[in-house]
Amino acid sequence: MSDIPLRIYHNNRCSKSRAACQLIADRGVEVEVVDYLKTPPSRDELRALLDKLGMKPAELVRRGEAVFKENYAGRSLNDDEWLDALAAHPILIERPIVVRGERAVLGRPPEKVLELL
Repeated sequence: MSDIPLRIYHNNRCSKSRAACQLIADRGVEVEVVDYLKTPPSRDELRALLDKLGMKPAELVRRGEAVFKENYAGRSLNDDEWLDALAAHPILIERPIVVRGERAVLGRPPEKVLELL
C-alpha cells in the first residue's frame, strides 16, 4: 500500500489537522495536502469521499460552525441536501480527511491516520 499516494484534506487552522500532518511527516510519508477551504471538493468528490469513509453526509458536518447554526441547525436534511450544504459551505466539512486509494479515514483523533500508513 505504500506505493499508493496519500492525500489529506487539511485546514491549517485546525489543531487536529495539523497533528495529522505531523504524524504523516514524522513517518517520512509523502502526502498531497489539499487546503479544502481554498480548493473545495465538488459534490461528486464529496460523495466519493463519503463512500470511502463509510459515512453519511450528515456525519461529516461540523455542527459548531456559525454557518451551521445560522442555516442548518434544527433542520432535517436528506443526504442530497447535506451534500449540497457541504459543497456550498466547505467550512462545514469535518477534518482532516486522509485518503489512500479506496480507503479514507477521518483523522479524529489524529492517530486514526496511522490506519492508512
